[in-house]
Amino acid sequence: MWRIYQSFFMRNFLILLVAILGVMIWIQPAEADPIEPYLRRYLQVTEPVPLKLNEAGETRLFSPDQISEGKSLFLQNCMNCHVGGSNLPVPSVTLSMENLKGATPPRDNINALVAYLRHPTTYDGMGENFWCREVPDTWLSTEKVENLSAFLLRSAEKAPGWGSDTFGL
Repeated sequence: MWRIYQSFFMRNFLILLVAILGVMIWIQPAEADPIEPYLRRYLQVTEPVPLKLNEAGETRLFSPDQISEGKSLFLQNCMNCHVGGSNLPVPSVTLSMENLKGATPPRDNINALVAYLRHPTTYDGMGENFWCREVPDTWLSTEKVENLSAFLLRSAEKAPGWGSDTFGL
């Protein structure tokens, strides 16, 4: 009789143990997606993406983390005048890829944007741009300015409505 109870107990104990482990696995929270939704959905960044580095057409890979940092820097430092890639001080010259390419010198690559942010010039390149703040390396390192530039370029390439001068009209 003792063996029947022992067998019954062990079998039910094992079933209970498996059930508890199953519930623990089922209710365990899923790991959070390390790529923020905006980058995934609008910029289509799910892995490192190649961006134009210089006028020669060389590219460099920027990781989702780097582009995310660039987005944060943009939100902290540029958003007041350039919400959605617009340009509130000069609405006809937005941060669209067309306008970035049309600037003198063109600003459609990482190195050109870094140079512009270090010493902003007018769209035609003829003088200093007093609307845009100069970003010295004592304020933001080259790596951070490159990440900011990567966010701007990827947004100009992929974000719907980025750099529109109509403001949804």
